[in-house]
Amino acid sequence: MDYFLKGNKTLLTYTLITFVIISIFGINFFISFLGNILILLFLIPLFLLLILFIVFNSYKSKINTCNNCGAISLGLSDTCMNCGAELKDINKESKFDKNPSERTIEVKAEEVK
Repeated sequence: MDYFLKGNKTLLTYTLITFVIISIFGINFFISFLGNILILLFLIPLFLLLILFIVFNSYKSKINTCNNCGAISLGLSDTCMNCGAELKDINKESKFDKNPSERTIEVKAEEVK
């Protein structure tokens, strides 16, 4: 018996702590505590993925493409590293500022016999 107590001291300690907690607070507390731990184990990775998604979108918004040579810039400089063209003009231009009728394709329906 003495050998069993020495070999399984941590198991016996955790078992006694569990029985004391269950006897004082009840089984409902113990089940709720384990459920909350499991919820945290699922929510922490989701929270980290959300932060990663926000950082990725922030990084993606800083990327500029040069209209002259097609080189990609991270927005740290005002000129293209490859050809020297101004990159500020790219940021000021908006694709939505142009007249929409220039981008509309006229389609005429014809009856096929």
